[in-house]
Amino acid sequence: MIKGLYEAHLPVSDLQKSVLFYQKLGLELAYKQNQLAFFWIVKGESSLGLWESKEVLLDYHPSIRHIAFRIDEEDLLQVKEWLQSIDIEVRTAFGYSPAQQPLVLPNYPYAHAAIYFADPDGNSIELISPIQLDVDKEFPMMSLNDWTTA
Repeated sequence: MIKGLYEAHLPVSDLQKSVLFYQKLGLELAYKQNQLAFFWIVKGESSLGLWESKEVLLDYHPSIRHIAFRIDEEDLLQVKEWLQSIDIEVRTAFGYSPAQQPLVLPNYPYAHAAIYFADPDGNSIELISPIQLDVDKEFPMMSLNDWTTA
């Protein structure tokens, strides 16, 4: 029955500022009214809802203030430069500095590469790609550079 994730939502303090941020990431504004905006992630398949609220500064926890966007594996090599070109700073994640990212997540038996940054309200944004879906043994988290040279 379930075919995919249709929508996810994040709280924001300034809707217009957040609209500009997510447009900078290349998302298409699908709908906007008052304190709500929806963006297509994949048109007709998945969307992101932004809700302007006074209750934005909730303590961070990945279950309520985190979203991961899938990117193609071939884009991993230039993702950091692309983020820099649109004035978005990579943040430290899991103890790995921006210079060490993208990093490879040890989700045995899968390996995913990801890079992390924040939106204007500090919501955690992740760009992630599966890089191997049949890893034969567990491995520690590492930088993508270490993964590719191992």
